[in-house]
Amino acid sequence: MALGCLLAAAACGKSPSAAHEPTHRSSSAPPTHAPVDPAKRAAEIVRSMSDTELIGQVLMPVAYGYQADRVSAEAARHNRNIAGADTPAQIVRKYKLGGLMLVNEGDGNDPTAETNPTSNIATPKQVRELTTGLQRAGTADGLPMLISTDQEFGTVVRLADGVSPLPTGLGVGAAHDPKLTERAWEMAGGELSAVGVNMDFAPDADVLGGPGNLVIGSRSFGSDPQQVAVQTAAAVKGLQTAGVAATPKHFPGHGHTTTDSHHAMPVLTQTRGTLDSQDLPPFSAAIGADTWAIMAGHLDVQAVDPGMPATLSHKLLHDVLRTKMKFNGVVVSDALNMQPVTDRYDGGEAAVHALLAGNDLLLEPPNLPAAQKGLLAGLKSGELPRSRLVEAATRVVTLRARLAGHTQPALSTLRSAAHEKVAGDIAAAAVTTLRGQCTGPLVSGTVRLTGGTDQKRSWLTDALRANGITVSTSGGTQVALTGYGDTTRDLSPNADVTVGMDEPYLLSEVRSKTVLATFGATKESMTALAAVLAGKATAPGRSPVPIQGLPRSACG
Repeated sequence: MALGCLLAAAACGKSPSAAHEPTHRSSSAPPTHAPVDPAKRAAEIVRSMSDTELIGQVLMPVAYGYQADRVSAEAARHNRNIAGADTPAQIVRKYKLGGLMLVNEGDGNDPTAETNPTSNIATPKQVRELTTGLQRAGTADGLPMLISTDQEFGTVVRLADGVSPLPTGLGVGAAHDPKLTERAWEMAGGELSAVGVNMDFAPDADVLGGPGNLVIGSRSFGSDPQQVAVQTAAAVKGLQTAGVAATPKHFPGHGHTTTDSHHAMPVLTQTRGTLDSQDLPPFSAAIGADTWAIMAGHLDVQAVDPGMPATLSHKLLHDVLRTKMKFNGVVVSDALNMQPVTDRYDGGEAAVHALLAGNDLLLEPPNLPAAQKGLLAGLKSGELPRSRLVEAATRVVTLRARLAGHTQPALSTLRSAAHEKVAGDIAAAAVTTLRGQCTGPLVSGTVRLTGGTDQKRSWLTDALRANGITVSTSGGTQVALTGYGDTTRDLSPNADVTVGMDEPYLLSEVRSKTVLATFGATKESMTALAAVLAGKATAPGRSPVPIQGLPRSACG
């Protein structure tokens, strides 16, 4: 039996609990025979498309609201602002879209969600109903629409409630087990597929250059290019085994800059040789793993095309990614509503230049009518060769055809026992001892928890008590949690035990006898941490980034 069937039994040989739940062809699209050659089928479909239909394939906007055909007044207002229509289904039909993006408003820890004024994600059941309605609105050509989101886990997670979580990217790197990574991302992909998402803007393939990079931070698998490459390839394989298109990002690499590209254009000053050796290996590995898409970043790569965002750079997208690196899949632009693009071009101009640079799928144009109008005008004037539009649309439709034969799992696969085991396994594999003993109990007597959030302390409290450890609000052994935006002033430097849940760099400033890192703050991470504190498990992880004054692992 394939690994995908082992992890999502309800999608293959249905479990008794899921026997009553129907399964559907990719994201509830009408049943079709999986094409022998997706590219051939795509070429036939594209040949019959009008210019407006071709443009609809290369635009991937957001449409707000929790249902396809009925939304709140607030969501309708935002939809009218960006697309001139009230509901997601109306937008799909009006612009003949081949894809749509799901978003949420995020929280204070998520550096990527602040541009979203509202949401279209609430619960797994709601998302599945929304995506089912979107597929009804958008599958006139018999192929499933691309329904995408950013599900990286850690700080960037769009659907959080009701799914089996993974630790941060650094947590996956700390576990240093690519086979486990592949299983974990196949599990995650299966759950995305169950709610109707068939394209994930993940994994983050950026190689982390140092502690100052707050926009990438724990989203990265680590600081070693070869290790990040191995983990990226494994994540790609896992997602795509589950029938979800992986989209490694942010080409050619966002890890060696401290600027947030949502607000200004990061400048990469490394030499071309350093770019090739430090930033590109994960993208090469993703291509070797047959990734179906890659996302370009708004990055000023001085050694290749100074002053031009990579998303708008023909030198980077065509000469480097297409020609040198031999990538033949879908190139996705980072969001066109971000400042490095909006400062340079209006909506119509940005769409034309993004296509000419080599993007095939234009993400989040800030004004959909302007983008459509600009592309039509570019065709009419000759600025945009129709062959370039056809090429881009064909790649997008080929991806849709790849997904046409995939069976959508039942919702009962979410948080199934098999999935929960995978989530627990990778959380446990990430726990790392950076200072202190490697076996036996690390705490004794009563434990007092500080730092973190109420939820994280509650999870850890329950897990410690399940391991026979008394937890109190005063006295005892202090276990201090840190991470997710904490600074030096948030530390308890003399705590008996300090635990880093996110980026580990602050741990260099504590004097605790025992220093651990979970590289994640999920319930599974807190359960794994409790087992290590109680001496019921060892900490097998290894920090994927250097921490001043501390080893990668104190336990060899």
